[in-house]
Amino acid sequence: MAMVLRLEKRKLSHKAKAIFEEAEKGNATLFVPAMALAEIGYLSERNKIDTNPQEVKDYCQRYPTVHVEAITEEIIHKSFEIDDIPELHDRIIAGTAHLKNLKLITNDQMIMDSKYNIYHLVRTA
Repeated sequence: MAMVLRLEKRKLSHKAKAIFEEAEKGNATLFVPAMALAEIGYLSERNKIDTNPQEVKDYCQRYPTVHVEAITEEIIHKSFEIDDIPELHDRIIAGTAHLKNLKLITNDQMIMDSKYNIYHLVRTA
């Protein structure tokens, strides 16, 4: 939920903040897994977060190097290669990163504990 933390101006690790800043300057590309966008919508409608999918869309339009990555059949297959993340939504998010050989910006402990080493820590404790 790094995107939520960024949009809500909450605490991010220095590394995560730097990654967002580089993308905002056009020096790096960020992919937002579509499943993460779905989770944002779900949490928003339940008033668990202030951010909503429209804000993510606006952010992506403001910063052309930030894209929502659609869920494809290939991502689904790659997701089921990840056998140590049991929650389906997290597995699809991780599968998106795994397929594209990218790192996730996350603070989800289950993803951080994955043997697939597909994360950057979002915030410091």
